[in-house]
Amino acid sequence: MTATTFDKPAAEDRISPSSPPPLRLQLAPPGTSPALIDGAWWPRSRDLTAELPALTAVLDPLWGRITRVTVNPTFWPVIPRNIPVQGHVVKVGWFKAEQDPNKLLLLSYTAGRWDLLVIPPETDAVTAARLMTTATDPTRQLTASGLIQEAVLFGTADEAAAWDSARETVWDSEGGHDARHTSSHAEAAIGRVPIRAAGM
Repeated sequence: MTATTFDKPAAEDRISPSSPPPLRLQLAPPGTSPALIDGAWWPRSRDLTAELPALTAVLDPLWGRITRVTVNPTFWPVIPRNIPVQGHVVKVGWFKAEQDPNKLLLLSYTAGRWDLLVIPPETDAVTAARLMTTATDPTRQLTASGLIQEAVLFGTADEAAAWDSARETVWDSEGGHDARHTSSHAEAAIGRVPIRAAGM
């Protein structure tokens, strides 16, 4: 198994509309076995019929022929029963309570079971890259949903930091730092005013 990201800029996707867009996939490094996730997949849509053939075609030579895929229906509006993939058929099933909604489970006759984090298609490229790196780190012990929740927290923290930085810039442009220095000088001057003793 290799750690590979199959991706190209969106501009390249538009150059050759007849060829399918590249697969966005990253797998755990060779010789490692992450406890809960074997890699991360960033599909372009929630259409399993359109997305699964390219994924299984790439994984077949790496993991052995994929024969069955299961998903949680929470994020997949239509779940086909079978999907043709390069000369064979992949059966598709679903489990609502038993399977993490952010995970794709793949079964192979020769290699057993593989679990992929499914990065939501609408995810921005920076967050997706972070998720792919995190999901393929063999030291991580988070579930697929745990990884998504962590990414949301990182995103919220990044947005808060950006918002604070923007507010500080506006405050500075309106004389904020000068006002703060004036205020601190005034406080220092007040602090040096002698206090009269009681009864004086």
